[in-house]
Amino acid sequence: MKHESPIVRRKSRQIMVGNVPVGGDAPIAVQSMTNTNTCDVDATVGQIRALQDAGADIVRVSVPSMDAAEAFGKIRDQVSVPLVADIHFDHKIALRVAELGVDCLRINPGNIGREDRVSAVISAARDRNIPIRIGVNAGSLEKELQRKYGEPTPDALVESAMRHIDILDRHDFQDFKVSLKASEVFMTVAAYRKIAAQIEQPLHLGITEAGGFRSGTVKSSIGLGMLLMDGIGDTIRVSLAADPVQEIKVGYDILKSLRLRSRGINFIACPSCSRQNFDVIQTMNDLEARLEDVNTAMDVAIIGCIVNGPGEAKEADIGLTGGSPKNLFYMAGKPNQKLDNATLTDDLERLIRDEVARRKEEEDAIIARSGS
Repeated sequence: MKHESPIVRRKSRQIMVGNVPVGGDAPIAVQSMTNTNTCDVDATVGQIRALQDAGADIVRVSVPSMDAAEAFGKIRDQVSVPLVADIHFDHKIALRVAELGVDCLRINPGNIGREDRVSAVISAARDRNIPIRIGVNAGSLEKELQRKYGEPTPDALVESAMRHIDILDRHDFQDFKVSLKASEVFMTVAAYRKIAAQIEQPLHLGITEAGGFRSGTVKSSIGLGMLLMDGIGDTIRVSLAADPVQEIKVGYDILKSLRLRSRGINFIACPSCSRQNFDVIQTMNDLEARLEDVNTAMDVAIIGCIVNGPGEAKEADIGLTGGSPKNLFYMAGKPNQKLDNATLTDDLERLIRDEVARRKEEEDAIIARSGS
């Protein structure tokens, strides 16, 4: 299925979060956040590395105290992925992590305090080329906005963001991105659509406090999908009450489904029925578990019978159509060989990995030729 995405992305100003470009024509970045105690350096480093292995482009770390800031410096020394420090209220923490090599400051300038403190943080960010993320959340709106609107609304979220943006504008600081998150899908989508028309900076998307793994995945897929279909969004985070590694996997699945970014195998699989000639569900579960380490973008169709199987297999890089007495394996849209049910999963894994290795050799050869 080699089709370009029909989505036309919103034009935004590009900023750099470490070595990752955000906005402009850069790929949509996928990020997550650690949930370890930041002062536990080993645990936090371990989780960041697991997130990076899963494909995280950027990782956010909460830094609620000066002790956590010092731990952040030790963490920064041990990982290579860009890190965002999440900071509220205490400008000294922001200044310290700026010294320690943070790649982005997640702050709301309006809650940093006096003007001189805000100026100090912005100055430190400017001097070190550190972008700022303004993060507005429906659960922590300013008291005056709560009184004005009575409850969180899209307009309240946008007004809060614009207040913080105005502070950065007054200091002539433009290297920032913005998020406006709520747990309610329609509110979040309306807020992002509204602010997307008012500023040029990149937007970080998320449905905050979306829920557990299943419900949060559904809610995030709908909300982020609506915005991404509009061309809105430069980074995404799927917020789940689950292992944060799952946030990265779901994030890539959302982008893959919209043809915005590919990483790993895109499985096309039937839900199975009485026509199936092999156990589709068990085969899919086994393949997904075994091939989690594959980063090569590839479409693999696993279809249990001959009704839709041949058509799907012809459109995929690799395909399997259930048949009796043996199943038909397709390579590059053409029948290749027949596979027996008894060794089906092992054979499929081997054939998929062989194709991954072949593509890797091909890529390496192209790189070698271009460098010579």
